Amino acid sequence: MQIPEILLEQLNSQADLVGMIGKHTTLKPAGREFKGCCPFHGEKTPSFYVNPETNLYYCFGCHAKGNAIGFLKDFERFSFIEAVTYLSEQTGIELPKDDNYQKKLKYKKIIKSEGAKPYPAAHHHFDDTSLQDSNHKPTVIATDWQPNQPPAQEQAQGDLYSLLDSICQYYQFMLHSTPAAKQYFLDRGLSEQTITAFGLGYAPEGWQHLEQVFPQDLEGLQILGLVRQSKTDGRTFDLLRHRVIFPIRDNQGRVIGFAGRSLGDEMPKYINSSESPVFQKQHILYGLYEARKQKASDYLVVEGYMDVISLYQAGIYGAVAPMGTAVNQKQIERLLRYNPKLTLCFDGDNAGQRAAWRTLEVAAPILYDDKELRFLILPDNHDPDTYIQAHGAEAMRQAIDKALSLSAYLYSVLASQYDLTRPESKAHAMAALRELTEQLPKGSSLKWWLSSDIYQKIKALGNNRYPSSTVDVIDYTHDATDTISEIGLYLLHNPALLTPDPLAYIITNSGMDTAHLALSERLTNQAITPPELPSWQNLASPMLSEIIATIQALPDELVYDDTVDANQRAYFIIAAMSDETKQQLTTHWQHFTQTKITQKVQDNRPLFFEILCNAIQDWLKNEQQKNSRSLLLSEIYKRRLQALNHWDALHNKAPLAEILTK
Repeated sequence: MQIPEILLEQLNSQADLVGMIGKHTTLKPAGREFKGCCPFHGEKTPSFYVNPETNLYYCFGCHAKGNAIGFLKDFERFSFIEAVTYLSEQTGIELPKDDNYQKKLKYKKIIKSEGAKPYPAAHHHFDDTSLQDSNHKPTVIATDWQPNQPPAQEQAQGDLYSLLDSICQYYQFMLHSTPAAKQYFLDRGLSEQTITAFGLGYAPEGWQHLEQVFPQDLEGLQILGLVRQSKTDGRTFDLLRHRVIFPIRDNQGRVIGFAGRSLGDEMPKYINSSESPVFQKQHILYGLYEARKQKASDYLVVEGYMDVISLYQAGIYGAVAPMGTAVNQKQIERLLRYNPKLTLCFDGDNAGQRAAWRTLEVAAPILYDDKELRFLILPDNHDPDTYIQAHGAEAMRQAIDKALSLSAYLYSVLASQYDLTRPESKAHAMAALRELTEQLPKGSSLKWWLSSDIYQKIKALGNNRYPSSTVDVIDYTHDATDTISEIGLYLLHNPALLTPDPLAYIITNSGMDTAHLALSERLTNQAITPPELPSWQNLASPMLSEIIATIQALPDELVYDDTVDANQRAYFIIAAMSDETKQQLTTHWQHFTQTKITQKVQDNRPLFFEILCNAIQDWLKNEQQKNSRSLLLSEIYKRRLQALNHWDALHNKAPLAEILTK
C-alpha cells in the first residue's frame, strides 16, 4: 500500500502530539510550546520541548527530535504502517485502502462534439423583493467563468479532487457575481472574511451550468452526483440550482462535496451532493477541518451548517455538524479523542430533546470513565446561530460553560417524564435509567456513579417533586385544530379569560407588535407593508368564533360571578349555540372537565395562555411558510415567533410549571 507524501504531512500536522507525549511525561505550557522532562532519557531538569503549531519535538539534552510518526516509531516502537494507522484513527484522515485507490479518483475526460442537449427552461421565479438591489448587475452566465486547468487534449484523465476544487471556485465566482445571492449571507450576519474562510458560493438557476463550464468533465460530474440524467428523456441536469453553496471538506481540507440551501424557505431547504468515491457522509463532520486548523481545544456538536459558521465567526472554534443526519458513534468517538469532554447542543423543542436522548444512547457504549458528555439546550427554541444574533458571542460562551453534566441532564429528563411523587413512577424512572446505563462500557464505574447520584436525588424528593428548569416539563403536541378547540373549551369553563383580550395582551407584552421596527428602513425602501398580526378572525375556527360571540353577549354578572357553577354556566352558553356546535362541544366537554380542569379557576389562566401561545405559534409558522419567497417578510415572522417564545418561557411556562407540579 503506497501512502502519498501529502497524506503523511497531513497526518503529522493534525496529530495530537502533545497528548501523545503527555501520556509518558508531564508537559507544562512554556510560551507557545510545552516543556517537560525528556521521555527518551532520564533527566531531572526539563529540557524537552513540544511545539503544537509545528507539531515537532526536540530535546536539548539527548537531541532527540521528530514528528508524530517519528515519536511512535522511536518511542512506542511502532512499525511505519502501525504508526500511520494509529494516526489515521486519531485524526480521522483515511488511508488508501489499496493500490487501486488512486484509480477510483480518476475519470476519462471527453471533448463533446456538440453542446449539452438543452433542458427546457426552468419555471422558477424568484421574486424576493428583500433581495432587490438598486445596483443589481446583469445575471452572469455560466460561461463567463473559465476553469484554470489544461485543455482536455493535454489531460487524458481527470481527478475528482481537482474537479471539485474547480467547481468550488466557480460557485464562489458566481456568488460574488450575483448580488441577490451574496445578500443572503450578508443578511444572515456573515462577514466577507467568514464567507471566504468557508468558501461559500452560489449555484445559478440554469439546468446545465456545470456542463457548460466543464464540458470535458461530464463523467466526473456524474460520478460526483452533481450532474444527473433524467429517466424520462435522457437529458442531463444539475443537482444544485439557484441555491447558496456550502463546500464540504474532509479532514485534509479538500473539497469532497457540496450542500445547497434554498434562498427562501422552499423545501427541501438543504440538498447534499451524493456519496461518491471521495464523499461518505457517515465519516464527515462539517467544520472539523476549520476547527482543527484553528487548533480548537473544545468541541461542540450542533445541528446546522450556519450554526458552525456563526460560532466560528464569533471566535468560538470547535463547532461541528453531521451531514444532515444524526451524529453517529464513530464521529463522537473521534471528537472524544481530540478532547475527552464533548458538548452536544440541541434545540429546546421536543424534537431537539428526542435527538439529545438518541445521541446519548448512541454514545453510551464508548463513554469510558475518562470521557465526559455535556448537554447544551438553548432556550426559546434558539439554535446557536439565532442565539448569537439575539444575545451575542459572550452570552453563547457562558451558555456553553453552563452546559449540563450527564448526571444533571439525565435527572432533568427523568423529572420531566415521570411523576416522582409516586413510588411506581420512581421505579419506572430507575428502570429507564438502568436501561441506559446497561449500554455503558463493561467495567465502567460511571454506571454505578450515575445510578447512585440519581437514586439519591429521587430519594431526597420525599413527597415533593422539583421539576427541572432546564428541560421543559410541559409537552404540548396538539395539532392546530385541537389547539383551537381547547381554547374554546377553556373559554366555556371560564369566560372571564376573555377580559382583558388575551390575544392583544400577548401580542403587546411579548413585543410581537414591535418586532419589525428594526427592519422599518428596508420595508420603506421596498414599499412593503408590515404583515398583519394574529387576530381572533385569522386564528379562529367557526366553532371558536361562535363561542366568543356568545360569551361577549352574556351579562357581566354571569361572566364574573365566582359563585356560579362552572358546569352550569358552560351548559347555559352551549344552549345558546347552533345545533352543530352544540353537538361538537357536548362530545368534548365532559372529557375536558375530567382530564384538564384539575386546578382552581384562577390557576387556569397560565394554562390557557400556554395553549393560546401554541395556536399563535402555529399561525406564525404557517404565515412564514406562505411568505417564504420573501426573505424580508419571512424574517419578520421569524422575529415575531422568537419574541413570543421568549415571553412565553419567562412569563408563562415558569408559573405554569409551579401550578402543574403542586
